[in-house]
Amino acid sequence: MSAIRTDPGHNKDHSKSSIEFRAQKGGAMNLILLSETDFTDNSHQKVLIKGRRKEHVMEVFRAVPGDQLKVGLINGLLGTGTVESIDNDKIELTVSLTDPPPPPLPLTLVMALPRPKSLKKSIEVATALGIKKIYIIESWRVEKSYWSSPLLKDANLQAHLMLGLEGAKDTIVPKIVIRNRFKPFVEDELPDISKGTMALVAHPYCQQFCPHAVNRPVTLVIGPEGGFIPFEVELLEKNGFQAVTLGQRILRVENAIPTIAGRLF
Repeated sequence: MSAIRTDPGHNKDHSKSSIEFRAQKGGAMNLILLSETDFTDNSHQKVLIKGRRKEHVMEVFRAVPGDQLKVGLINGLLGTGTVESIDNDKIELTVSLTDPPPPPLPLTLVMALPRPKSLKKSIEVATALGIKKIYIIESWRVEKSYWSSPLLKDANLQAHLMLGLEGAKDTIVPKIVIRNRFKPFVEDELPDISKGTMALVAHPYCQQFCPHAVNRPVTLVIGPEGGFIPFEVELLEKNGFQAVTLGQRILRVENAIPTIAGRLF
């Protein structure tokens, strides 16, 4: 179940809705994601795909009847889809779903809201890495205008989650939670979120280097461009987080996420 929430009560199940979303072309569709509404029979063997998925299959895969494609049911199993017929606006597949999705990465990501272009990339790369819990939070250095970006709308965030899943051949949709007040989130929610995990805050202006090859779950907090201000770092440390660095180089959020995840796991 995917949940993109601005408050604890807002929760949507996207596995039963259409996944014909507006998204930029050019992403690697290594997996054709299916939703429950794509199936045309009760046995879950026949599906119709349309829109961008149909276009990708025709223009990139250049599929013809009889070809087999990698498919996966949102929040379900992976398998193959055999092309049965191709029409002007749709493709019919016979699917067999038999394989589990890849295991999730044991990392909970908390990131200060970056600029919209960076947020798109960050969501896609975090999803591709197998991160299943993503918190987007406020910070003093976050531009106030970022909070009015259309990208923060449920459907737009969902689109970039799907792109990340398609590229990584995964089906389990991450949960995104949005919190636009820093101090209440850190004091009231973050201790429970990070309980039982290694709690780290990426901060370029500290002495402790990021640990390597840890064998336990991690809660990772990443700040905005320029990093957290001292008050925010101190509040995080007060609530059980250790500030760590990757060295002198300053990385954009979308680059810091895979760099740190690769070091930790």
